[in-house]
Amino acid sequence: MSLVGKKFPNVTVDAMSEMGDDLKINILEEATNNQQKVLLFWYPKDFTFVCPTELHAFQEALGEFEKRNTKVIGASCDTNEVHFAWLNVSKDNGGIEGVTYPLLADTHRQLANLLGIVDQDFEYNEEGEEVFTGSNVTYRATYLIDETGKIFHESVNDMPLGRNVKEYLRLIDAYTHVQKHGEVCPANWEEGKEAMKADRTSTAEYLAKN
Repeated sequence: MSLVGKKFPNVTVDAMSEMGDDLKINILEEATNNQQKVLLFWYPKDFTFVCPTELHAFQEALGEFEKRNTKVIGASCDTNEVHFAWLNVSKDNGGIEGVTYPLLADTHRQLANLLGIVDQDFEYNEEGEEVFTGSNVTYRATYLIDETGKIFHESVNDMPLGRNVKEYLRLIDAYTHVQKHGEVCPANWEEGKEAMKADRTSTAEYLAKN
């Protein structure tokens, strides 16, 4: 079930800073108390393969997110200790040294299960006993949350599929344009391009020109 248009769950989760500090982070409060947007991205596990490429990609774009008053937060179901160990492994050895945004450690899967993004299922064996199946880690889910705590974008990739970080910058730009100007953003809209009023006349005029 989609959570777009709803408030982000009011849950506080353990987290790790790049300096090794144990934190407590509530995504809803990060957005509403600080009047900023939040990009929360989940990845399956530390010390894996596609995951470090994504963490470094978000780090490289961190300045662009900050320009847009957007806080980036990563998340998995690993512990704080595993996060910190990975933060101390160099990039050329498959680590995430140099990543400076916080990482949630949702070890009890409380938040991940509320979001419905954990790869888990149950089957019944021949004796009628419930048997757990699945990896019990999260898919590559991404949430964009506005200053009121409302989710305005969510997406979920299967585990082998890395994300396009630039697309989240585009979505933030588009949503900010809607907030400021009350216009809607057509397909492939980018900052500086023409938007539309939410009526048939404007749509017809836009299509005639494009």
